[in-house]
Formats: sequence, structure tokens, C-alpha cells
Amino acid sequence: MMDRIESLPLFPLSDVVLLPEVSVPLNVFEPRYRQLTREALAGARQIGMVTVHPDGLSDMGGDPPLYPVGCLGRIERVEEQPDGTFRILLQGERRFSILEEHPRAGDRLYRCARVALLNDDTPSDPDDAQRLEARRDELLALLERLVAGVDRDGAAAEALDAFERLGPARMVNALTQAIAFMPAERQRLLESDTILGRFETMLDLLRFRLAEVRAGEGGSGHLRH
Repeated sequence: MMDRIESLPLFPLSDVVLLPEVSVPLNVFEPRYRQLTREALAGARQIGMVTVHPDGLSDMGGDPPLYPVGCLGRIERVEEQPDGTFRILLQGERRFSILEEHPRAGDRLYRCARVALLNDDTPSDPDDAQRLEARRDELLALLERLVAGVDRDGAAAEALDAFERLGPARMVNALTQAIAFMPAERQRLLESDTILGRFETMLDLLRFRLAEVRAGEGGSGHLRH
């Protein structure tokens, strides 16, 4: 049976997709999420990061529809500001699937759900492991082509060298955040159940991005560093 968390506080955002082994800084200012942060800090320091479905962007002040897969994050650092807002650094730990959202009870302002924790499967079969290594090499070669025309100061090449030293799972998760993908594209990557599948999805996205660049229709291979 999959591990479950019976009541995980949810932090929905429209433009943030958290992945395991990756950290994101967040400014927490809405009253409901300030309450969520205070209660998380008093407990397990866990927050369920979820992305709002594009159909719900007009209802961000309410309870917009969410993608069904999110990522469990742990508060690694926190700074409470004089006005009661927070700056936090959230470290991604494990993907989850929302099983059931709980009705609000008492004075709780934020959303909460029962979730099943998901595994990021890595290849155990030698053939699959070989395919994963081939996809990794293909991805790095494609990224080099994408940044070649825009890397004026060599910073992107230096960033690529740093990514290349990471293990496959951490590498593809970190690249998901570092590359300027749209939130829906990052969500596709988050929902890949295997590391090999995540590499293949990213390759598809980057091939399309490279075709855009070649056609002069915009898009770029910029890496955030």
C-alpha cells in the first residue's frame, strides 16, 4: 500500500511547480497561507504544493480547481517579517496524488487533503538503465544546442556543467525548474511516474522549443542560474 498523509495542508499557486530534491523560495502574504505557514511550523513543517489548473485562474481568490498531482515540501528556512508575512524556502521531498479534499473545519482558512505519496521509479532493468543514460546524454546535447546562440558570457555553459554532475533524478528535476517551461509543461514533467519517462517528456518539450527557435517564433533555452 502506498504511504499516505491523512491531512496535508495545500498551497495552490498558478505559476509554481515543485519537484523532489528541488527548492523554491516563496513569499507568503495572504492570511490563509500565513495561517498555514504558522501551523506547519508548529507541526511537521510540511506543505503540499499544488498547481492551479488553467481553467481556474480567474478564481485564485477562492478555491480554484487543482491538478491532481503535487509535491510534498518541507520548510527548510523561514523569515517572519514585521508585518506578519513570511519568506520561506521549501524543499521538495516526494510527489503525491490528491485522494480527497477535506471540508474546512473550525477556523481553518486554507485547503487540506488526504494524499497518497508517490514513488519516482528509477530503472532496475539493465536495458532500461542504459536507455536512461542515453536519454540523459541526448538531453545534455540538446541543451548545449539551445544555449549556444544566447550564452554570451558562458554562464549557461557553466550551469550545464553543474547539472551534468548530478545524478539522473536530481538532474531532471532541477532542470525542470531551471528551464523556462510554462507551468502546464512543468506539471507534465511532475506527473511522469518514472525518471526515464521524465527525461523523455523533457526531450519532447525541448525538441519543440528548438523547432520554435529555428523558425524564429520565440522561445529560448535560457537556464536560470
